Amino acid sequence: MIKLCVFDFDSTLMDGETITFFAKKMGAGEEVAKITKQAMAGELDFFESFTKRVAFLKGMKESDAIEIANNLPFIKGAKEIIEYLKNKGIKVVVFSGGYHIATDAAKEKLGYDASFANYLHIKDGVATGFAGGEMMFGYSKGKVLKELKALMGLKKEEVMTVGDGANDISMFKEAGLKIAFCANEVLKKEADFCVDTKDLKELMKYV
Repeated sequence: MIKLCVFDFDSTLMDGETITFFAKKMGAGEEVAKITKQAMAGELDFFESFTKRVAFLKGMKESDAIEIANNLPFIKGAKEIIEYLKNKGIKVVVFSGGYHIATDAAKEKLGYDASFANYLHIKDGVATGFAGGEMMFGYSKGKVLKELKALMGLKKEEVMTVGDGANDISMFKEAGLKIAFCANEVLKKEADFCVDTKDLKELMKYV
């Protein structure tokens, strides 16, 4: 009986990578997309890639970041799968190696219960090229999920996780049901099920 479902955000609930959308605004979309691809494939340390990518955002107006975050595209079936899980009494939480500015906006639209992510450092209305928060390291998702399970009094088999990249491996290890969604090979190896159709309603088969 699943009681908690944890979703990754970028390329799992949201169609793309938040950092790439931001970087495009700064004319650095291709460079950031390349670093992100390497990080999600497990070829780069997540923290190192995180600091490299956010540096490209230096000088971005906070108002531009808010506008982009409020208009991010979602994966087909995102709202439906969250409604389905919540109707079953399952708490739905998002863990993102990206930013609260995006996950908080998406929470209003998709209706999940909470999110854990990072914060862009903004000074005088402008991004400084630095960020910090709960999800900066490769092990962060696993560490936070372990604490969340303890807080909620949940056993491993009562938790499911859904993700696509290398930084989701640590949370997969804390869950009883692990679903790789349109994922990198490095994560598929850790999954119970792999969904390669880009429609989150496919997850209903497993819950």
